[in-house]
Amino acid sequence: MYRSNVLVCGGTGCTSSNSEVIIERLKEEIKNHGLEKEVNVVRTGCFGLCALGPIMVVYPEGAFYSMVKPDDVPEIVEEHLLKGRIVKRLLYQETVVDDNAIKSLNETPFYAKQRRIALRNCGVINPEVIDEYIAVDGYKALGKVLTEMTPQQVIDEVKASGLRGRGGAGFPTGLKWSFAAANQADQKYVCCNADEGDPGAFMDRSILEGDPHVVLESMAIAGYAIGASQGYIYIRAEYPIAVKRLQKAIDQAHEYGLLGKDIFGTGFDFDISLRLGAGAFVCGEETALMTSIEGKRGEPRPRPPFPALKGLFQKPTILNNVETWANITQIILNGADWFRSIGTERSPGTKVFALGGKIKHTGLVEVPMGTTLREIVEEIGGGVPDGHTFKAAQTGGPSGGCIPASELDIKIDFDNLAAIGAMMGSGGMIVMDDTACMVDIAKFFLEFTVDESCGKCTPCRVGTRRLLEILEKITSGNGTMEDIDRMEELCYYLKENSLCALGQTAPNPVLSTLKYFRDEYIAHVKDKHCPAGVCKALTNYVIDPQKCRGCTLCARNCPVGAISGSVKVPHVIDTKKCIKCGACMEKCKFNAIEKK
Repeated sequence: MYRSNVLVCGGTGCTSSNSEVIIERLKEEIKNHGLEKEVNVVRTGCFGLCALGPIMVVYPEGAFYSMVKPDDVPEIVEEHLLKGRIVKRLLYQETVVDDNAIKSLNETPFYAKQRRIALRNCGVINPEVIDEYIAVDGYKALGKVLTEMTPQQVIDEVKASGLRGRGGAGFPTGLKWSFAAANQADQKYVCCNADEGDPGAFMDRSILEGDPHVVLESMAIAGYAIGASQGYIYIRAEYPIAVKRLQKAIDQAHEYGLLGKDIFGTGFDFDISLRLGAGAFVCGEETALMTSIEGKRGEPRPRPPFPALKGLFQKPTILNNVETWANITQIILNGADWFRSIGTERSPGTKVFALGGKIKHTGLVEVPMGTTLREIVEEIGGGVPDGHTFKAAQTGGPSGGCIPASELDIKIDFDNLAAIGAMMGSGGMIVMDDTACMVDIAKFFLEFTVDESCGKCTPCRVGTRRLLEILEKITSGNGTMEDIDRMEELCYYLKENSLCALGQTAPNPVLSTLKYFRDEYIAHVKDKHCPAGVCKALTNYVIDPQKCRGCTLCARNCPVGAISGSVKVPHVIDTKKCIKCGACMEKCKFNAIEKK
């Protein structure tokens, strides 16, 4: 029994900031002070507060150290672990009550309104040790279904829970399973979509890095429910830590007899293999993903037939994403009524969001469905920094839409977001402040979908490119009002005629920005002006003669010599020479330069 447990984040974000070096330094310092038998160092998954990494938490005190550097380790070991004195300068300030007390993480604004189900073990256990997963009821749900429940009872329980797929569209999970179970075949498959492709999204990656066994256990439960003996996890190769921990988890589960033949002595066989994706966004679409697993080019297939009838290798297949799988074991252990008691009537449970953009606390949050956008942004996220105001939030990535400030009090769930032209998506949430140009935002996402289109169907291959061309025309100052009308018409054509969800949802960022920020489009077209000063072709840098002190700093830093003026005399920018790099504005100490 250790007197102290030191948990260090081993997720991708903290690892990139030297958390592995911190762990090794910790072990070294602990050994130097003869504390090996008293202090246990645990490499965990993500704690959620990614902006404050690397993160270290020392129990039983619950001291939450943030932005820890390797050079801080000797002080932590000597002061805290040896002498029992918390190193206050490294504490996450929200946990500090006064000089003599700290509060638990659950009392801080970031965590107080969260409800962790999918993320319950992330930042709690060592994901590379199966015994730690078993110690928190791991594989108990699998044992329960194999020894106490029939396959139909499992499906009925998942159906009754109301769990909807967390990968985007929100299709009822139990219903999907029932379709596959009803189709007879000599082989069936269970697939996990870990090909998280939305820009700024890292929910699934964090679950796999912090709790890989929950996905394996849940897939085995699904295999039993539909009569499948083989599972595949399709994961992008850009997730090396997740891939490593998944493979280690699979090996450990085999060693313990929790995967493979005759699991729990019940005669049930189930195995799981990894398949690495090359980062194609279109492979997030279920049929394209299955085509890729088969070793072919990742392109979507026409539906019907749906995967529940003819999926992977033309056999009945179910596919759910990582977060969906992470809910299954808790539904089995706690019951459908427990799960339904969380969230909203039509969207039970919780949702994990990767909170990023212009927000104080970027990171990973899990909140009950029905939590308002205001609560997520202002309370959990800490609000928009640097004195700026909230303008919009983009949910669902390139497939989603923008939620304007007027909808800040919307209760987040599948139906409410769909009603305002947005979508849940896999859970990326990008916050934008008043410096964002919404036309430029739409162009950014269109650039992404144009690059990621597989090219199989003409509406998507050609239509997204035409949309992008119109947006480029508008942001360069050459757009017309007819372009806006034509663009809107093209959006609806794409939605109705594209083969798969990539093309069908590609217009969403355009349509939502047109709906809520049409005035910005009109300003770009009629006034040849970008209100946010983002679009370079429509922006000029101007020096205010009342504020300019003639210090010459702007002129000395202009790379093209576009600024003229004498010492102590207001300077002038030649707009014809100016390349709009912003160097002058950045260097000016008197706020005399502005974008107009």
